[in-house]
Amino acid sequence: GVDLQVCTSKNPTCCTKKMEERYQTAAKQDIQQVLQTSSATLKFLISRNAAAFQETFEMLIRLAENYTSTLFCNAYRNMAAEATVQVQEFFTDVGLFLFGTDVSTEEFVNRFFDTLFPVVYNHVINPGPTDISLEYAECLRVARRDIRPFGDVPKKAIGQMGRALLPSRTFLQALNLGIEVINTTDHLRFSKDCSRALLRMQYCPHCQGLTLSKPCMGYCLNIIRGCLADLAEVDLHWRGYIQSLEELSRAMSGAYDIEHVLLNFHSLINDALVQARINGPEVSEQVNKICGPPVRKPKESPGCSFDQNKDNQGLKMFSKDSEETLTNRRKEFVSHLRLYRAFYGGLADQMCGNELAAADGLPCWNGEDVVRSYTHRVVGSGIKAQSANPEVKVKGTDPVISQIIDKLKHVIQV
Repeated sequence: GVDLQVCTSKNPTCCTKKMEERYQTAAKQDIQQVLQTSSATLKFLISRNAAAFQETFEMLIRLAENYTSTLFCNAYRNMAAEATVQVQEFFTDVGLFLFGTDVSTEEFVNRFFDTLFPVVYNHVINPGPTDISLEYAECLRVARRDIRPFGDVPKKAIGQMGRALLPSRTFLQALNLGIEVINTTDHLRFSKDCSRALLRMQYCPHCQGLTLSKPCMGYCLNIIRGCLADLAEVDLHWRGYIQSLEELSRAMSGAYDIEHVLLNFHSLINDALVQARINGPEVSEQVNKICGPPVRKPKESPGCSFDQNKDNQGLKMFSKDSEETLTNRRKEFVSHLRLYRAFYGGLADQMCGNELAAADGLPCWNGEDVVRSYTHRVVGSGIKAQSANPEVKVKGTDPVISQIIDKLKHVIQV
């Protein structure tokens, strides 16, 4: 094959242009494969934990909703059916917020107490033989923030929910970004110059019948560091990402722990209802000023429709030690993740050391011939170092990698 592009040599060669093209495709696929194998355990670690944490949070929300509905069923039976609807809506909002929807905690906590007020007024503060009308209930709903029937409880709930939910939401978002980073770097697009260098390193010796020779370590490092120069740029931000995940994880325990806040929400509601009962006479007076005397309609109060036993079997075993297990699981995950801090910085070395290059002291391929050792200068990692690379020409950063770096910077700030 006289028309070879890359695998040219002084000696006769057993490759044709067609074979060289097929080797070119194989060389790229091989490296892609090695790259994906290198990141497989890291990717599994993050995706398995992201799924486990999400499942735990879903379980916590269900449990907290159960506790709250049970409170109404046991202690405030006459308004349980109406209150359970508000409780369900509230915990739906908690879930939406936690799993990334743009809702404000302050808004949905306030909305819960707004819609609860007419129910409490009708059954606790000013119970009558008949129910209040829908228009009157609407007036109460709008007036709740001025009248403050629940004292400081709503304000306390807003503070607790904000402080407990935001770190967990950020934690989940960060894990999902981690998966996205690895998926992006696993499918790196190789430049034309890099592809040719990979072909020269892995398959050109085959054209000379040297099917067993492996590339020299220095030669391998130059080519892989050149091809992965973009990924080395991720290193600094990846380290920062893991460090801020550690800090976030540490800050997530204590009184503002998500388990603590969600699983004690029902006792906060109980406080609110006790307050409403104590403040009853003053609240009635203010209501009369703002909404006038109660306008009533025939009563229709069904009993307690909530089935307390339905979910409780699966949740019982979870509840008591959930706080402990969640904190421990986070610690364990973060300590495993720390082992991958230098993943992107050391990737080229890991690939050459583990799979690609010849062992020290053995004859090896230097791109032209089998030699005792590689004599060219070996360059460092990262884009800057590549200007001196004798094997691969590296142009600026891949825009896809720049984008993923920006996302890492953003999540670190959050």
